Amino acid sequence: MRTEHQQIIDQIQKAKNIMITFGQNHTGDALSSALALYLFLKKINKNVQICSNNFQDAKSFSFLPGVKEIKSEIKTAKKFIISLNIENKNIKEISYQKNGNLLDFVITPNGGDDFKHEHISSKITGHNYDLIIIVSTPDLESLGDIYHENTEFFFSVPMINIDHHPDNEEYGQINYINITSLATSEVMFELLKNFSKEQIDERIATCLLTGIIAESKSFKIGSLTPKSLVAASQLVEIGADKNLIVKNLYQNRNLNTLKLWGRVLAKLNNEMDGKIIWSSLNKIDFEKTESEPGNLTEVIEELIVNVPEAQVIVLFAEDAKQNKTLVSLYATKNINVISIFKEFNPKGDKNMAFIESAQPLAYLENVIIEHAKKKLVKLPV
Repeated sequence: MRTEHQQIIDQIQKAKNIMITFGQNHTGDALSSALALYLFLKKINKNVQICSNNFQDAKSFSFLPGVKEIKSEIKTAKKFIISLNIENKNIKEISYQKNGNLLDFVITPNGGDDFKHEHISSKITGHNYDLIIIVSTPDLESLGDIYHENTEFFFSVPMINIDHHPDNEEYGQINYINITSLATSEVMFELLKNFSKEQIDERIATCLLTGIIAESKSFKIGSLTPKSLVAASQLVEIGADKNLIVKNLYQNRNLNTLKLWGRVLAKLNNEMDGKIIWSSLNKIDFEKTESEPGNLTEVIEELIVNVPEAQVIVLFAEDAKQNKTLVSLYATKNINVISIFKEFNPKGDKNMAFIESAQPLAYLENVIIEHAKKKLVKLPV
């Protein structure tokens, strides 16, 4: 029986046009491993595209090679097909003509045959990809509109699913899920070594090491194993620029961002022995630090590292420009944050989601934290 590695290599070798994609609320590991695969496939002369729903350059990862090649939507050729059921009927002539803004198809039956409206059907189909590779994404829903607006496409093209998270739903025709790996980038490194180690250059190695360092928060969290350390060491030997990675991920914070972090920490609260932690920032906090709610993403990562007992992390932010409250939700310990807060219609995936509301910050803080407490009490230990 052929291994997952061999099956994936076979599919890639046969494919002419390949699309790589990853979740809209992606981690640095997802972005890095997808870019490594993209650069590798380009090196072996594959026609390959990479996309993620509404992708915008993540500041901390803008140094990665190939990041500007990531598209924010699927670029695929589509065909509009009109079908006519001709069972037990003969066709004499087919033609078409333009009639103003209409395109008329003229089908002339032979003899006494005729057609009715119920004989006509239509569909949109066609694409220029023959393989989809989805990286570090738990389920298809997490791809966002890229999936929702192209559902038929995803179910008509072979899918390879590569991940290291245990909650992955194994939705691909080939699923390569290694839950003992520290990061999906480590899983990808194993795959690419089996494919052609000689093709892994400094740029690809830098992407892979970035993913490992980002997922482990510089080896501070996660399932660190000797295998992970060996992989990181091998990537450095190949030419991965560790200093560049560390500088961009952990030594490139501007003063305003650090001031914002200080306010988050000063207002930090907890419930249930630290299982729930949260902080709330109002418009004055953002004015004093000359920052915006978008700067809070990195704060969540710091809280994950420094408060390992936390199962749910919530950040409330008052957005004065748009006159609404933004709530960032993060769940650890394999807790589904979408399921916990489904009553508030969050957008995102199982691990990270967001709520936008016209309700005042103080009101939302009280309601959401009380809701989280009730939900966590019911979860199995």
